[in-house]
Amino acid sequence: MEYVYASLLLHYAGKPINEENVRKVLEAAGIAIDEVKIKALVAALKEVNIDEAIKSAAIPMAVGAAPAPAAAPAEAEAAKAEEKKEEKEEKKEELEEEELAEGLAGLFG
Repeated sequence: MEYVYASLLLHYAGKPINEENVRKVLEAAGIAIDEVKIKALVAALKEVNIDEAIKSAAIPMAVGAAPAPAAAPAEAEAAKAEEKKEEKEEKKEELEEEELAEGLAGLFG
């Protein structure tokens, strides 16, 4: 979770979210660095519009505000379809990365 917080902090500060900047934020906070997590986070956020993601996130309820209505069944189905599409895209990206790694292994192996 601290990796996501580091990304949000960088976004808020108007700094690019890259491996070096995320590493600096985590080091400044005294958090042990996991290079794999940093690389995965930066790759995952590359195509994300953070402002839109924040806007679409749950909005804290103000005092006396009514709770948000439950999503309609059609909206729930659309969300499930979107999740499946994203999972397929992630699997495709993983396969591309594996193919790339195999090609690099041939160079050094």
